[in-house]
Amino acid sequence: MGASSSTEQVSVEQREAESLAASTGALPMLQKAFASLADPQTNTIPLHSLQQCFSLTFENPTSEATAMPPNFEGLLSNVGSSMVGVFFVAEKGGVSWIEFLRGYVKCCGRTSASASFNTLFRVFAMAVVKAGLPEKLQFDSDDADCKMSGFLVPADALMLLWLCYIMAWNSKDLESFGGKGDHHGLPDLRHLVLSAVSWSGEVGSDFNPWDFDILGTNVQLPAAKILMWALKTVPSLPDCFMQYVHGSIEKSFRSEKMQPSCSAVPDRSPGVECHYNLLNQGRAWAISLTLRSTLHGEMMKACFPSYGGGTNESLVYRSSLHGKGLNRFWSNVEGYNGPMLILVAASLGDVHDDNGNVRRWILGILTHQAFENRDTFYGSSGSLYALSPVFNVFPSSGKEKNFVYSHLHPKGRVYDPHPKPVGVAFGGSVGNERIFIDEDFAKVTVRHHAADKTYQPGSLFPNQGFLPVEALILDVEVWGLAGKTAKDVQTSYQKREQLFTEQRRKVDLKTFGNWEDAPEKMMMDMVSDPHRVQREDR
Repeated sequence: MGASSSTEQVSVEQREAESLAASTGALPMLQKAFASLADPQTNTIPLHSLQQCFSLTFENPTSEATAMPPNFEGLLSNVGSSMVGVFFVAEKGGVSWIEFLRGYVKCCGRTSASASFNTLFRVFAMAVVKAGLPEKLQFDSDDADCKMSGFLVPADALMLLWLCYIMAWNSKDLESFGGKGDHHGLPDLRHLVLSAVSWSGEVGSDFNPWDFDILGTNVQLPAAKILMWALKTVPSLPDCFMQYVHGSIEKSFRSEKMQPSCSAVPDRSPGVECHYNLLNQGRAWAISLTLRSTLHGEMMKACFPSYGGGTNESLVYRSSLHGKGLNRFWSNVEGYNGPMLILVAASLGDVHDDNGNVRRWILGILTHQAFENRDTFYGSSGSLYALSPVFNVFPSSGKEKNFVYSHLHPKGRVYDPHPKPVGVAFGGSVGNERIFIDEDFAKVTVRHHAADKTYQPGSLFPNQGFLPVEALILDVEVWGLAGKTAKDVQTSYQKREQLFTEQRRKVDLKTFGNWEDAPEKMMMDMVSDPHRVQREDR
């Protein structure tokens, strides 16, 4: 095994490599993996064994939303050899213990965000060349933080994102590594590709994201702009690669017989995923790439159903299921104390009109607190999302704290000379909200970011403009992100409230006496004939 005993002489290089590997917390795992993969005679890992360890086989990939780019399967089949060629140095036909540790640290060690992206892009660039596709990315040197030049086209960006998605899924389901599933559907990631395209600024003012052909467009996205877009929009994307490397090495000593890992992409049968969810796998994964807290794990449950036990476990409210309106919304979200994700699907134009002028888009709001019935803004943090057709994230700006506004009709007040708006809003100020959903959940008003100092600026849908936009609401969803405990607490709360309501509705007939003795009858008789003589019983 690569680790030396206490009686053996340990070189300075080995101590340094083991120290760096220990800083990642993976040294014991690496020792087991090396013992499993290494040839006992040479005490090195044969190149073909290491390439097989990282190989990624995907049979007949399909996508319902986008046609498959050419040579995508070939790209996936060359991922393992590309990883070994970029990060692991072979000596005498194999990879020694020291080089094995160094290669792991290059992939999974602590480094800057830009260096992590460079690592991911290096593997992608080499796999593209090995698959027979034109080389588009170049690197100045072998350093992790070297300058990257060249460009990508939208189809390349789509393949890169799909590659990361497959890596993320495999790293979350180690037990099914090597299994062959019947459902190999990839999620719709058009919104992420269009986000990169619009960020690059290489498209003109006539850019139409609803009709943009990803595979048929050869617009060049400069490497520097792609890197800046990724750093700001999907900062957790390199984690998919690092988790895949870690999971592949861990699998090497879990199973006695090595097999290429065949991606077990989630079953898309109706029993696992509902196609009418606004929070589909592609949008959930995109949101998870913006998170680094415990919310990331909750979002991953929506990305990969079998990882979380089902997609609908965290669903708190859906207007098409529970009914539209603020009261229906409130009856479903009340009692849930934890972060929530609200999705609003809206359209500009008549949805029943077939003239092609209807523009549908989806907004998302991530809140970190429960909803409260208040006539002022409240909250501690949150983010806004443009989810479809173009993905963008707008976190807190730190200037104001007008995160959430949720106000029902006030109780016990007959007249208010200055009534506050009834509805749900996010950002801005009372009467000038950035996003405002009316009481009936029929319309949503979206204002320019100049009216909002709580969330960072940006357009919430394409071609938003400066004037307020009023759109028809198609559907609203609320997903709880506080885990099963918060859902159980809310269920207990709702049962208790339902019990109190039923008790208040019950009428005890024993408390009512004879109608002739009731004071109501006396008052009615006096009104009908005030001069009537009433006999008083003594």
